[in-house]
Formats: sequence, C-alpha cells, structure tokens
Amino acid sequence: MAETLPPPALAVVEVASIARGLVVADAVVKRAAVRLLRADPVTPGKYVLVFVGSVAEVEEALDAGREAAGSEHIDVLLLSEAHRAIVPALEGVEPPPIDGSLGVLEMRTVAATLLACEKALKAADVTLVALHLARGIGGKGYFVFTGSQDSVEASLEAGDGAVAAELRAGREIIAHPHPDVDWALTRL
Repeated sequence: MAETLPPPALAVVEVASIARGLVVADAVVKRAAVRLLRADPVTPGKYVLVFVGSVAEVEEALDAGREAAGSEHIDVLLLSEAHRAIVPALEGVEPPPIDGSLGVLEMRTVAATLLACEKALKAADVTLVALHLARGIGGKGYFVFTGSQDSVEASLEAGDGAVAAELRAGREIIAHPHPDVDWALTRL
C-alpha cells in the first residue's frame, strides 16, 4: 500500500519594498528547508514570497521572514495543511476542464487570496481551475473553481467569509459558462 504524504504547509510573506523582499527571500531559505514557489516583485512595488515544506520548516522560515521584513511586511499567511490543488496550480500544472458552474473570488492581497482559496476548496466538492497571484493585476489575486451550482455557492460563501471585508475585491458566479470560457481561463 502506497504511503500518502500529508498536505504541505504553505506560507506567504508580502513585503512593501522590493529591496527588502530580496532580503526576506534570502532569510527564509537560509533558515529552513523550504521550497520557494514564488519570489516576485509585483505592482505596485511589492515583493511576494510563497513557499512550502513541512509544517515545522515552514513555521521556522515564516518566523525568519517576519523578522527580516520588519516594518515593511504587508501581510503574512500560514496554511499548515494546504489544499492539495493549490501547489500544482502555483506550479502551472494544466488546469482541469470546467465541469458545471464557475465561482470566482478576487482579493486585494496574495495572502487573502490563498486563504480564501483554501477555505473555498475545503468547503464543498469543487475543482480549482485557475489561480492568479499579483503579477499584472496590481498586487491582487483571484481564483476560479468549478462544480455543481450548490457546491460553487457553498464554496463562494466559505471563501468570501474567510477574509475581512476590506480585503475582498470581487465575487461572481457563472451558472452556465460558455465553452469558450475554458479557452479564456487557459490564457491567464
């Protein structure tokens, strides 16, 4: 019988300075055995790090990131058991096709986006079809998921409710998406 590994821990550190962001990236990977999924300058002059590993390693690296960021930190997040669809989506794995209704949630920070995504995916039987973080959209993030109408509605509620109102930017449902929407999502 194959051993099932636990879901990875995932963390985000958003920094207000690109220069400080590079220092934070260095501190994170020097402190613990984590894998950087993202370490990018993004509009409007922020730096975003997303990294994964075991819970203990990610917690240690996150502590180093907070220390290095100092007063320049914007937001941080720790998901101790990230939903299994999030890491492949961040790595650019081909998304599954749309199957049913679509839900879309848009947030003002990367950390808020990943928290909402985590809660939405765990709330009901839905499938993540797109996840876009920060680059080219003013530092915001959004994700798209598909499933039955009632599952999508439940996931929208859970994801939106997980984030403070001031961090929410958009929430939509498409009950019967046109087939070309699949094509549009693959071009994100």
